[in-house]
Amino acid sequence: MALVNPDFAQELAEHGNDTALECFNCGTCAAICPLVYEHFPRRMIRYIQLGAKDRILENARELWRCLHCGLCTQTCPRGADPGEVLLGLKRFVVADWRRS
Repeated sequence: MALVNPDFAQELAEHGNDTALECFNCGTCAAICPLVYEHFPRRMIRYIQLGAKDRILENARELWRCLHCGLCTQTCPRGADPGEVLLGLKRFVVADWRRS
């Protein structure tokens, strides 16, 4: 069971791009991602929207699959910039690791 933190998107903003809430989860990023695995990066963005911080930390290793190629950002119809959101998640995970 995941704990939900409705303020997580704002907390994540200190680590980079805060456009995750602009995403409407259409799946375009997952369709174009050359490293797609179980709806990555779409799933990670959905975790942000739901405030499921513990799910992100549990699946943190997946974040390093992203090569930051920019395809998801180029094709996002909402301009949510998924690549930058994932980069912010990487920063968040590293900061969390340093705190522990």
